[in-house]
Amino acid sequence: MPNRSSGPRVGLFVTCLADMFRPSVAFATVKLLEQAGCQVEVPERQTCCGQPAFNSGDKKTTAEIARQTIDAFDGYEYVVGPSGSCIGMLHYYPEVFDPADRYYQRALELKNRSFEITSFLFDVIGMDNLQEQLKQLQFNHKVTYHDSCSGLRQLGIKQQPRQLLSQVEGVELEEMEEAETCCGFGGTFCVKYPEISNRMVSNKTDYISNTGAHTVLGGDLGCLLNMAGKLKREGKAVEARHVVEVLAGMTDIPAIGEADYDLAQQL
Repeated sequence: MPNRSSGPRVGLFVTCLADMFRPSVAFATVKLLEQAGCQVEVPERQTCCGQPAFNSGDKKTTAEIARQTIDAFDGYEYVVGPSGSCIGMLHYYPEVFDPADRYYQRALELKNRSFEITSFLFDVIGMDNLQEQLKQLQFNHKVTYHDSCSGLRQLGIKQQPRQLLSQVEGVELEEMEEAETCCGFGGTFCVKYPEISNRMVSNKTDYISNTGAHTVLGGDLGCLLNMAGKLKREGKAVEARHVVEVLAGMTDIPAIGEADYDLAQQL
């Protein structure tokens, strides 16, 4: 059931990875949005954002997915998702259509009202409206933060998650070396260039480990799944979590990649 607050009507873009691997990230996003006074709904017609097809040069399939997404989120004041990568793909939709196509203008309009969750909370809702709820939280750990490529370079997300985390009691942020460098996931990149990808994530896990952090945080599940897997294979005792799980106070569940994470329990 949608939240019946008087705030903006927000459509949640769940993302494939949250849906399939980490539903708690979607639930945490809903919790944060509702705490911020939003009316949150999850359109059932949504599917993948279309990024795999787009990156593979399949413009026809990308356009079909884009049309369905545009229709699914029609009428919402904002579209918000826990992924700079997926929201960034929504921002690419105008490039998929010819300007004469009736979906072109609708794609531009969707782009203008689509936000990654930390950007939405910080840039749209505003810190003044969030401080009270964030200061009630506690996460007594040293953390480090990975900047995902799409969030950083396409959407300009850098200080927003850090500023939000600074309000949580107990959080000690230790910046890693090359925090802005790609982790090597890159969607289809890691499939096309596995050796390069593996070297990149090996460098990243070294930088993470060198900070002495208990937890690495980030805003994209693709990056976090990639880094968590490598950390586990290397035997490095560093947890990986999506930043919204900390901001929503949902850190009682096992970290990404932990064997006792019960996916069924989250559904």
